[in-house]
Amino acid sequence: MPASLPAPGPEALQHSARLAELIRRDIVARCDTQATCGWISFARYMELALYAPGLGYYTAGAHKFGEAGDFITAPELSPLFSRTLARQVAEIMAHSAPHILELGAGSGKLAADMLAELESLGSLPNSYMILEVSADLRERQLNLLRERLPHLLERVYWLDTLPENFSGAIVANEVLDALPVHLVHWRDGALTERGVSIGFPLPNPPPEGEGANDVLRTYHVNGFIWQERPIDDAALLHAAQQARPEPVEVVSMPDDYVSEICLAARGLVNSLAQLLRQGAIIFIDYGFGARDFYHPQRNSGTLVCHYRHHVHDDPFYLPGLQDITAHVNFTDIAECGIDAGLELLGYTSQAFFLINCGITELLHCTSPENLRDYLPLSAQLQKLTSPAEMGESFKVIALGKGVVVPLRGFARGDLSRTL
Repeated sequence: MPASLPAPGPEALQHSARLAELIRRDIVARCDTQATCGWISFARYMELALYAPGLGYYTAGAHKFGEAGDFITAPELSPLFSRTLARQVAEIMAHSAPHILELGAGSGKLAADMLAELESLGSLPNSYMILEVSADLRERQLNLLRERLPHLLERVYWLDTLPENFSGAIVANEVLDALPVHLVHWRDGALTERGVSIGFPLPNPPPEGEGANDVLRTYHVNGFIWQERPIDDAALLHAAQQARPEPVEVVSMPDDYVSEICLAARGLVNSLAQLLRQGAIIFIDYGFGARDFYHPQRNSGTLVCHYRHHVHDDPFYLPGLQDITAHVNFTDIAECGIDAGLELLGYTSQAFFLINCGITELLHCTSPENLRDYLPLSAQLQKLTSPAEMGESFKVIALGKGVVVPLRGFARGDLSRTL
């Protein structure tokens, strides 16, 4: 257990142990013989760690967001984020249909703040649909909306699957980064997929001295180890062969390179493209265009874990108790959307998007003389837009159909050239 991370309580450890056993059973079920242990892709491991029914990080009943959780999202950080986003959503609905579909609504804060702002703008949607896989989060969302906006609750619907068709605004804030990713290793001109197996025997007693931490980080108490195999998934192989662009202005890639490919994101974009009749999809997440995503110095990929506001790189640590994420390849998202019949409506940084949509005007609605309210909001705006905070690392991309007007969120600061 990494010494720098907070120790979990006994119940949390038991919960993680149950999920680790579920994952081990899934691996063992794929054993070729009794003597050869099985193997699962990292995407499968990540899927179970995050979404296994009742045990996964997002499906179990524990607080994930805010000060008491593992990380803070923009809607949790400040109502200014959701209120500003609502103005872009209102514009999309005005040029399509008065409906909103939110993917993965978290605590419900984004929905509550957006609906309140849309009401003040006179732009309430006829329906606000939420696709949420976690029963616990659904309950939290319902309770928050019932407390804050009981008179608007009849407009809110929870979905188990995507609708067959939809017109209006689709919003996905920090959804793409939580989709399972495959890990691909480019080395010596060959391609392999890095997956998860079980190492036997487990070190007992734990090793001591130099190198002991590396051994423990490989095995842990749950026995998970990295193992690479040839890529047998045709879609993944094709994606890996097309990845790692080497433009003239960037030095050649090192021939020992690990990175993520998110087939699940491609599937999601394709599904949204099929159901969207008219309107726009807004994805907000941290990531890069392909040139930066496959930068030579990023030769270990972008995979990170979040546990009690600590960031580390060990996905085998306490499965079920930590978030596992990867940065988004926005070039991949744009190309997939265009191939599926969507139009790229804009791509920019979160800072430019929020400023274009009027976040500074919203701040000025509070008098600077009212220090108690103004100073916290001003600090929140700084975190949302500063290059040193979320302003540059987070990007916003819009894909749509039948929206003929330029979207205000992308009026300045266009980054499409970096895709």
